[in-house]
Amino acid sequence: MREKRIHAFQIGILVLNIVSVLLISGFIYNTSELIRHRYNAREFLDSVTALPSNPKQNFLICVLILIIFTINYIVRENWLKSRDKAVVISLVLDFFLSIWIVYLLNFNYNGILIMVFTNLIAYVKERRAQVTLMAMAVACFLLANYNILSVRYHLYSIESYIRYYDAAHQQRYLIVYNVISSLNMVLFVMYCVDFIMIQRGTIDEVNTLNDKLEKANQQIQEYAKMSEKMAETRERNRLAREIHDTLGHTLTGIAAGIDACVATIDVAPEMTKKQLETISGVTRDGIKEIRRSVNELRPDALERFSLEYAISKMVTDMNSVSDARVYFNCEVKKLKFDEDEENAIYRVIQEGITNAIRHGYAKKIWVTMSQKDSDIILQIKDDGIGSKEVKSGFGTKHMKERIGMLGGTVTFDGSDGFVVHAVIPIRWGEAYD
Repeated sequence: MREKRIHAFQIGILVLNIVSVLLISGFIYNTSELIRHRYNAREFLDSVTALPSNPKQNFLICVLILIIFTINYIVRENWLKSRDKAVVISLVLDFFLSIWIVYLLNFNYNGILIMVFTNLIAYVKERRAQVTLMAMAVACFLLANYNILSVRYHLYSIESYIRYYDAAHQQRYLIVYNVISSLNMVLFVMYCVDFIMIQRGTIDEVNTLNDKLEKANQQIQEYAKMSEKMAETRERNRLAREIHDTLGHTLTGIAAGIDACVATIDVAPEMTKKQLETISGVTRDGIKEIRRSVNELRPDALERFSLEYAISKMVTDMNSVSDARVYFNCEVKKLKFDEDEENAIYRVIQEGITNAIRHGYAKKIWVTMSQKDSDIILQIKDDGIGSKEVKSGFGTKHMKERIGMLGGTVTFDGSDGFVVHAVIPIRWGEAYD
């Protein structure tokens, strides 16, 4: 009894797909002829992006393929069941014929693929293979979907042909088209459920699914814990970078300023006093920024000012407390980016200046920003001692991490002074357009 019901499902899906393919291909052909006879071609062409190469030929080929499909099914069900190789060849023929039909209909109907997988499932005895085939059927059905493929490829749409008619006819045709498309998937789902009930039994199937669901829940919980730990680790790394950049920059400025005071204290006490006042201000700003980095992980200068002003202020502060001269040249008209982009640029410049003074003993530092296509080109060059072998220290490592998180690249060259060259892809307001 149950086998007869499964067989009835197969025949039902076959008949439904034959009717569906004939209706869709015939509708496109008849509408094309109607447009031609009414001399509405120009108006119709203006409303579509693509056309079938030959609607009449496509219709006739679909009819021929459906005849072959039906004969192949009858032969396989009645004479080939005991011949494994012949059955495989027959099923492969089904698959290629279905792909041909889907292609001729320009992916406006892909339900015939479901019919092919229905037949495959009926001949496969191994349970895991049956479940795999069911998943493959759904995947093929989705991949051959017109709405997905039309985003990338120019395909004609049956809905364009439906819109050629008046509102009353449009409604009827759309109902028929959507019903046959949905009914095919409904029958396939019913077939799969019934097939599973036959193979395993209702109680066993429910118990198995419950076990899988419980395991899946456990895996989800484990994954959630793992994700939480990973998030904590990322946040710690980020906090370490923020504190390292801010603290290193501030201490370098203080050290350079004190060195200048030592040199001038005997000959120019008043100048030394002013220098110490400047150092005091920079120190307080640094303390505030470290506190802010811990609390919000965003530089206070960026919070209060624009990126360009924040960088200029950083350069001015460093020039005032050290004997090194920092030159900032911005060739980009608009320095207004997303928060993560601004933060990365600011921190990389800050780290580059700090390293140039602390490790390179540089007297002159040139910071240049330019634009190439959608990328920001950031270069920090100094006249310091350079480095024949660029070692991956804390600062350079975090520069790479910051730029890498934005999908950019950064390189270092210590052959003549030291050069940091970063290429940063900028979204340029894409998220708001």
